[in-house]
Amino acid sequence: MAPPLFHRLLIANRGDVAVRVARACDALGIVPVFAVSEADREAPYTRGREVVVLGPGRAALSYLDVERVVQAAVQARCSALHPGWGFLSENPLLATLCAQHGVTFIGPPPQVTALMGSKTRAKAAMLAAGMQVIPGSQGVLASVADAQRVAAEVGFPVLFKAENGGGGRGMRIARSAAEVEAAYSEAQAEARAAFGGDRVFLERLIEDGRHIEIQIFGDRYGRAVHLGERDCTVQRNHQKLIEESPSPAIDDTLRAATCAAAARAVASIGYVGAGTMELLLDPAGRNESGPLHSG
Repeated sequence: MAPPLFHRLLIANRGDVAVRVARACDALGIVPVFAVSEADREAPYTRGREVVVLGPGRAALSYLDVERVVQAAVQARCSALHPGWGFLSENPLLATLCAQHGVTFIGPPPQVTALMGSKTRAKAAMLAAGMQVIPGSQGVLASVADAQRVAAEVGFPVLFKAENGGGGRGMRIARSAAEVEAAYSEAQAEARAAFGGDRVFLERLIEDGRHIEIQIFGDRYGRAVHLGERDCTVQRNHQKLIEESPSPAIDDTLRAATCAAAARAVASIGYVGAGTMELLLDPAGRNESGPLHSG
């Protein structure tokens, strides 16, 4: 077995996420160090393990405090930090501070995280990389009048979406010009309440589409591979219930072409680590360039 890339790795997460990362560390001969809040310091998964307490039980004062997390990695003599998913995993500041303190961040570089954190910038990047994207506004909408104009150009029904955020929050449908103003305002209000900003954009609404995800891995040398696709269409409140692989909705030709295109696209933006590309399969095939769109 080859020597481990890192001797000590800080796990900046909790629960099942932390357990999975620790198991991988054990298999690779890496010492996992658990960064925990005071509420989790006696959790079963920390028994017999090395632990660093970040702060109080509130996530904002522990798992979401970027400076405390990086300081814990440095003080625990960890040469790498794994954020898991959720919490700070998509915060570009974490990756930046890790680099400044000589700690390897297990994940994409900060400029890529920032790019992917903006839905409209991410769509533009994927379009430039050769992926098909859902027709919609070229960036954030400036006003109700702008929303009316773009919706008329794209064609109804349209979907308003928050520029930053996810989980189905900040989304509203307009099925006619008469519904645009209310949908735009409601999407802004929910986005403001959920994510602290009211920037929204719109896309043509794909109804009865299939939610397809492609698992990708990228390295630091501009290479990326895919591990196939999975169908995540069965959802409740925009949260996945079942993942099925391979997807029964696409044929081998479309599968091969789309997965290869996804790997090329993530390599083109310098993505590093594991990631997921989400696409929608349009049953109507209304886009001449193809039925699968990155959204």
